[in-house]
Amino acid sequence: MIGRQFLRENPDVVRAALEHKGVEDVDLDRVLAVDEEWRELKQRGDDLRHERNEISSKIGDLKAAGDDEAAEEAIARSQELKAELDDVEARAEELEAELEAALLEIPQIPDDDVPIGADEDENVERRREGFDDLRTLPEEVTPHYDLGEDLEILDFQRGAKVTGGGFYFTKGDGARLEHALIQFMLDVHREQGYTDVFPPIPVNSRSMTGTGQFPKFTEDAYRIGGANEEPWDDDDLWLCPTAEVPVTNMYRDEILLDEDLPLKLQAYTPNFRREAGEHGTETRGIVRVHQFNKVEMVNFVRPDESEERFEGLVDEAEEVLRRLELPYRILEMCTGDLGFTQRKKYDLEVWAPGDEMEDGPEEGGRWLEVSSVSNFGDFQARRAGLRYRPERHESADYLHTLNGSGLAIPRVMVAILEYYQNDDGTVTVPEALRPYMGGLEVIEGHDPVGESAVGAGKRD
Repeated sequence: MIGRQFLRENPDVVRAALEHKGVEDVDLDRVLAVDEEWRELKQRGDDLRHERNEISSKIGDLKAAGDDEAAEEAIARSQELKAELDDVEARAEELEAELEAALLEIPQIPDDDVPIGADEDENVERRREGFDDLRTLPEEVTPHYDLGEDLEILDFQRGAKVTGGGFYFTKGDGARLEHALIQFMLDVHREQGYTDVFPPIPVNSRSMTGTGQFPKFTEDAYRIGGANEEPWDDDDLWLCPTAEVPVTNMYRDEILLDEDLPLKLQAYTPNFRREAGEHGTETRGIVRVHQFNKVEMVNFVRPDESEERFEGLVDEAEEVLRRLELPYRILEMCTGDLGFTQRKKYDLEVWAPGDEMEDGPEEGGRWLEVSSVSNFGDFQARRAGLRYRPERHESADYLHTLNGSGLAIPRVMVAILEYYQNDDGTVTVPEALRPYMGGLEVIEGHDPVGESAVGAGKRD
């Protein structure tokens, strides 16, 4: 969240951020009024407490001096002050709760150099990589969802049967490819200085609030043991939507030391999200699903190093795509597409040539986001109580948090199945992944299983 002092001193900056991010459900004038009344009540409470303490200190002297009448008057006045103080403190507590809730609804302030724009159409492409030496593709590239079923490595029907829409099986060499990508990405990031973390998958509401998922986005989460629309408290559990949540909250309400920073952690997790977008070609297959695997990089850094670390984090995510030799581009998000918690964000979008999209590259196909690299400044740190002590004798200050996917597995699989497919319907395994797949060079597919395959003419 933004700091109260910042809000008081920069209301016009906050108002502009609300406008540029397209946030219309925050009554900033009300928030400022609540803060002003709260401060007035806190001052009034201090004055009442001071006056009562002064009177209380005189009561004993008055009694000792035999001035019982004055002592009784002082006692009566002390009781009046206590009653007024109780009322003031009760009202201040109400306003404090309202103010804290309101601050959780105010988005992060974008960096000054973030392009102003209303939506994704005004994002800025910074560069493209890997298009100078493209491999030869079939005349017609088969989309991954058809190719995966033809090769018997993706199974959407049985995934829906077992769990529901938006869930799927990977099978055989498809499952091997998914496992290979996870281990490959973890190995790449270990080389970059990351420490592995294997976090718990359920996370509590307090953790979801700490990273900014709550209270704005409860409808997207999978709640354990209750309906999303029902009231929840800090200890209620939810399925992990991204490893950003448990890993960032590892050090919630703790103070790190200066020598701990920068702290670079990576985690593989399955992730669960209810939101699955619109139906159609844009989301068909494993592009937008309810459960997906991902490797996440989380950084805790000193405030004066966060901009440089942001650029380093982008490069670390890119390295996975470079080694897989997949063409991609980098987009900078404009203010309207920046997100609630980010002050700056770049998306890495891989090229998937199987489906023609209007906003795809001139070579055809479409772009798939495989990583969002975000700088949160101290926004998450304030929500989660993440601080560091610059020097042992100095007071603690809020650190900065950053994260980026390294990468989202299903969409990388889409790109591999479509970019590395061959004329005969097989898929060449990227060279960097072959050691993780027992030296396998080509995915040739598997025979279907069951009587239904015989009826469909897929088995003799």
